[in-house]
Amino acid sequence: MRSLIPPSGPDGIEPVEADLDVAYAVPPPPAGRAHVRANFVAALDGAIALSGRSGGLGGDADRRVFQTLRWHSDAVLVGSGTAIAENYGGVIVPPARRDWRRSVGLAPVPPVVVVSASLRLQVGARLFGAEVRPIVLTTASAPAERRQALAQVADVVIVGDEVVAPAAAVAALAERGLTKILCEGGPSLYTSIAGAGLLDELCLTVAPILAGPGQPGIAAGPAWPAPVGLELIHALAEDGYLFLRYHPRPSATMAARTGVDGEE
Repeated sequence: MRSLIPPSGPDGIEPVEADLDVAYAVPPPPAGRAHVRANFVAALDGAIALSGRSGGLGGDADRRVFQTLRWHSDAVLVGSGTAIAENYGGVIVPPARRDWRRSVGLAPVPPVVVVSASLRLQVGARLFGAEVRPIVLTTASAPAERRQALAQVADVVIVGDEVVAPAAAVAALAERGLTKILCEGGPSLYTSIAGAGLLDELCLTVAPILAGPGQPGIAAGPAWPAPVGLELIHALAEDGYLFLRYHPRPSATMAARTGVDGEE
């Protein structure tokens, strides 16, 4: 995988092989807050799914970036709709990577955190057989019998009355020491986090594919009062794919948001 921006060859122009651990390193968040990173793969026309799933858009290089981002995180955050559609399981971390994670102060394997206001998750889903017990962020209004059932296979945390507010979700994870949070979607969850001013970076893989009309994009929900400016941190390339990393501009104004149901 070549680094296009910033150029790092001997002459400062020619791209060279990128070290993904360096390219996607996360600095320790300031005391009392979390670092939230989102990751998406999208077609050239903006689609984030083919036939309802993202897997058809990625390639070998995208999978390496996907794994690297997970291995640098304390927790993988996802909406229940995405967890169901993608048949989520636990995060896979090979032995050498577990040793590396321990050496940098991370748990050997990060938990998957699912946001769901309605708890339409199935207790027998693959995720709930994961090595590390998942966390489910939900609401006080969720059906009590569903909360009780899921509490047998996951840590169920109530973080709101009717909706899972993004700030409350991030704070609940930070209270558990999970301060490097990787959000893998879906669009509603990502949009609520970004709109609440909680997004510290966006990692976007651009696939050399035209998906065609009728496919979802990375954002969903009501319009924001104003767009949010981003700053390109790096651009990597392999096999026609682009791997882009953005930070919000220091002067960017985030749209105010109130909550998310977490169903996507």
